[in-house]
Amino acid sequence: MKGYDHGLRFFDAADSYGSHPHVAEALKHVQRDKVTVLSKSWARDPATMRADLDRFRKELGTDYIDVFLMHCLTEGDWTERFKGVMDVLSEAKQKGIIRAHGCSCHSIGALRAAAASPWVEVDLARINPIQSNMDADPATVLGVLKQMKASGKAVVGMKILGAGDMRNRQDEALKYALSLGVLDAFTIGAENRNEQEDLIRRIAAA
Repeated sequence: MKGYDHGLRFFDAADSYGSHPHVAEALKHVQRDKVTVLSKSWARDPATMRADLDRFRKELGTDYIDVFLMHCLTEGDWTERFKGVMDVLSEAKQKGIIRAHGCSCHSIGALRAAAASPWVEVDLARINPIQSNMDADPATVLGVLKQMKASGKAVVGMKILGAGDMRNRQDEALKYALSLGVLDAFTIGAENRNEQEDLIRRIAAA
């Protein structure tokens, strides 16, 4: 709730994080239509994805999920290989179960496929100035992200602090992320309340 009080309105969750119960508790104390909930599924077949859509909503205690992503894609041909899963999410959007669909990418091939796919509405991409835990060098990744933005996709940045490698260089990392002109939002996992509040102050200052 401290984060909400400081203006945080975007909850980045995933099945593999074990974060659904925590987000569900937070949603009991805020107006649902004032926050954006994102979650991610490892499902690679239609039946599993359908089951995840039902289970995730129950675990989160919400009728709909704002952004639903295919988690950790690495295959350059994923838009062909997992078309059945994509179709399930397209149907879920039509039914109002989710509001947008997309993916998180963990290879430059998968990222390029996401940029070229009309189906992808939101992409979660790894970006920081020191190429820590990224799909390629920053200039290469940024070029693909600019392509995404030009085609109307939303881009959410992750690994902004390089999975902790820039823990003591927060201002440099934040200024870099904010200067790119391609990120609609970004996620940073704070380990405690003090760290979260410190990051909020640094973001405001940057």
